[in-house]
Amino acid sequence: MNQTTVRSNAPSSALATRDLKVFYGSVQALHGINIDVQAGKIVTVIGPNGAGKSTLLNAIMGLLPEKGFATGRVAYGNINISHESVEHRLGRGIALVPERRELFATMTVQDNLELGAYRRRDKTKSRDECMEDIFRLFPRLKERRKQAAGTLSGGERQMLALGRALMSAPEVLLLDEPSLGLAPRVMADVFQIITQLRETGVATLLIEQNSRAALKVADYGYVLELGEVTLAGPAAELASNPRVVAAYLGASHAIAGHPA
Repeated sequence: MNQTTVRSNAPSSALATRDLKVFYGSVQALHGINIDVQAGKIVTVIGPNGAGKSTLLNAIMGLLPEKGFATGRVAYGNINISHESVEHRLGRGIALVPERRELFATMTVQDNLELGAYRRRDKTKSRDECMEDIFRLFPRLKERRKQAAGTLSGGERQMLALGRALMSAPEVLLLDEPSLGLAPRVMADVFQIITQLRETGVATLLIEQNSRAALKVADYGYVLELGEVTLAGPAAELASNPRVVAAYLGASHAIAGHPA
């Protein structure tokens, strides 16, 4: 099941890449990546360490290091944003939750969230109303709203990073390894919250090392290996694909409803 060409009658994507290539000097990290993420859908990219998953997110966000550069097209809806700055991409409605979370440790939970509202696109709601929406989604953050972010548990920090991104009312949410370093029970809570994002209409691109969890919550998936998309399809199909099971799930990691 190789990556297929997008048909002209396919629904328009909130985010898409076309023939996206990334270079670090003379080294090519990504080779002609084509992905689509539609509104209200969760799309995951799985693959081994070093495959280029985080590079993909950084290229979409315009965050490549000084020696890195990208060619091809990154589209937000029908708009080519390939040459726009990070600030312009943020302003259009793309939010990234990085692997390191990058919270302000000495600031309170509430202050971190308020920083996320700085570029919020939904002006029909006040900042306080947006804050209450986040607290409904993450009740634990409301309990700790006056607590310094650096004193939170790993799971709470991940919730805060998600909440801060959502405060900007993004149309596209990029998640880089949200389960990293989390205990299994906390990880399950975080993925449950990710599934709820469908109800908001946000288009979610999920980069995740835990392939089992990612395919369980996603609608569609891509397998990235050595900088190339080698498989693509509905997440349920990938979860039962013998090659994916053997390489990324294992016989003991079959997803419910998709036996290995």
